[in-house]
Amino acid sequence: MTQASPSQHSPAGPAGHPAGRVSARVGGITESATLAVDARAKALKAAGRPVIGFGAGEPDFPTPDYIVEAAAEACRDPRNHRYTPAGGLPELKRAIVEKTRRDSGYAVEPAQVLVTNGGKQAIYEAFATLLDPGDEVLLPAPYWTTYPEAIRLAGGVPVEVLADETQDYKVTVDQLEAARTDRTKALLFCSPSNPTGAVDSAEEVEAIGRWVQERDLWVVTDEIYEHLTYGGVTTTSLPVALPELADRCIVVNGVAKTYAMTGWRVGWLIGPQDVVKAATNLQSHLTSNVGNVSQRAAIAALEGDLSAVATMRDAFDRRRRTMVRMLNEVPGVECPEPTGAFYAYPSVKGVLGREVAGRTPGSSAELAEVILDEAEVAVVPGEAFGAPGYLRLSYALGDDDLVEGVGRIQKLLS
Repeated sequence: MTQASPSQHSPAGPAGHPAGRVSARVGGITESATLAVDARAKALKAAGRPVIGFGAGEPDFPTPDYIVEAAAEACRDPRNHRYTPAGGLPELKRAIVEKTRRDSGYAVEPAQVLVTNGGKQAIYEAFATLLDPGDEVLLPAPYWTTYPEAIRLAGGVPVEVLADETQDYKVTVDQLEAARTDRTKALLFCSPSNPTGAVDSAEEVEAIGRWVQERDLWVVTDEIYEHLTYGGVTTTSLPVALPELADRCIVVNGVAKTYAMTGWRVGWLIGPQDVVKAATNLQSHLTSNVGNVSQRAAIAALEGDLSAVATMRDAFDRRRRTMVRMLNEVPGVECPEPTGAFYAYPSVKGVLGREVAGRTPGSSAELAEVILDEAEVAVVPGEAFGAPGYLRLSYALGDDDLVEGVGRIQKLLS
């Protein structure tokens, strides 16, 4: 008797695959839209097309020299050729503690710190540690594409709370309260925001923190863009705005955006010691330690001054103002001025349904396709961020490319 193939006896699973080939949990993950757009732009460019990409959320500057030199030195040190503690080098934990006190005014201890392979791992491990199956997480939208996937992977349920341009993309306490249920376990908070660039004021941060505390919820706050604010706007860390919230707060951060170190993959989470210990146990089985050379580079970054950061921020500020001005000159496009991160998030609702190069895009996803095909400019549609009708454009690219790329969009849509 011949053995039956799996497809003969296995019912069809997700996307037509035989059941058991790919788990429903992993099969349900959506590819990162921002990375997908960036990859497509790079592929087209490699094929000889003059594509300009506004998709990737990473600085176009090289990592500062003193950080690179620290890494080169670390490569030659045999200490870094071996396993180190899963939760992070003690020296890096101390540097994170000092950096957090210096930059945020938040006093923590090394035992409250877990060093992770970038901010994405910190986000996932925070939710994997906090959530049980079915727990709900309030997720202000527009949101970074990884947030809902990390929540789902951890067994949670993302509950989207939309804040559009009429409220500067900032969710209100009343909206959060309306979305809360008996299953609500946590809130995801991000300021400065990816994708909108919105920055909550100290008063807004405190109000949200007080609501979280009164409802006995957890909050995971992503502070990765803390140093990238403009026009005199400043950021406030949630556990600093409301110190009594610290025992139910997890802060996520990293070196990627501030120090142009996206490829080095060093992030961290800060939280109550019992939660951090549990997340460290998870990481001990998931990845063990972050690459030691990257950790040594991160120490140099955090212990150095912020002069290189100031240079990058000045360039981003200049590009920000140029991009917003040019986008607002396009008929049907409305672009609020972002005050943080390095993204513009214009509404393109006034363009949808209009003929563009012989096509009539009915959604921002379709419009992004038209812009790529006709203007050879890559942008990320709002569908990726839970808010159709918008586009995200990163201004973390060279001035000339920025002007050329937005100019092409102007020409196409005008």
